[in-house]
Amino acid sequence: MESVANQRKSLKAILDEKKDNSRVVLVYVRDDAQHYLIEQQDSFRQVEDEFRERDMEIIVLVASTLMEPDRQFLMQSDFKLIPAEDFMGWLIGKDGTVKHRFAQPIDPKELFSLIDTMPMRKQEMKKQ
Repeated sequence: MESVANQRKSLKAILDEKKDNSRVVLVYVRDDAQHYLIEQQDSFRQVEDEFRERDMEIIVLVASTLMEPDRQFLMQSDFKLIPAEDFMGWLIGKDGTVKHRFAQPIDPKELFSLIDTMPMRKQEMKKQ
């Protein structure tokens, strides 16, 4: 799992680099609500092979380490972040667009079901 806090690039630049190659699960958590992050990470660790199979990457954003330009990007773009939210997650398709938003930790199987109905994923499954 990747954290933007360790990057010198903006969140937008990181997401642009992943476009066309990876589906991204972006997870935002406020510092006082990190129990949601732990719960989400635990569920994701149990299905790492399924994540790789679907070209998925996880990026974690913790409110206190988020740079102001990244916070503004999340608030003003399709992400529609509300900074007061304890937890927020987004599934971003390989085309770089937000496919799904979730306000609490999500069952990975629900993400896989969403992804597996997408046209690009259906094409990938035919090739496998």
